[in-house]
Amino acid sequence: MPVLRVVRSFYFLTGVGFLVWMLVFDANDVGKQIDIYRKWQDLRNEKQYYLDNIEVVKKDRAELMSSPALLEKFAREKYLMKRPGEDVFVLVPATAE
Repeated sequence: MPVLRVVRSFYFLTGVGFLVWMLVFDANDVGKQIDIYRKWQDLRNEKQYYLDNIEVVKKDRAELMSSPALLEKFAREKYLMKRPGEDVFVLVPATAE
């Protein structure tokens, strides 16, 4: 009967109550910790994606700044810029409805 005596002791019951409280009822319970860890992993992956894109943008910027013809082509295609006296026609594909 020593096991029953240990289970009924004040310290054992207090310890079990504390563990239950920390694992289930606390503001930082196990479920929340798992959610925080998953979000942290997602943010790490997102950070890597943006770091990779920074390298691509830096390379494109270096190419654009090295050639005025490429810079003009980029400005015309992406931002629809034009020279004075020119007309720009934008063709938009028809949507199937």
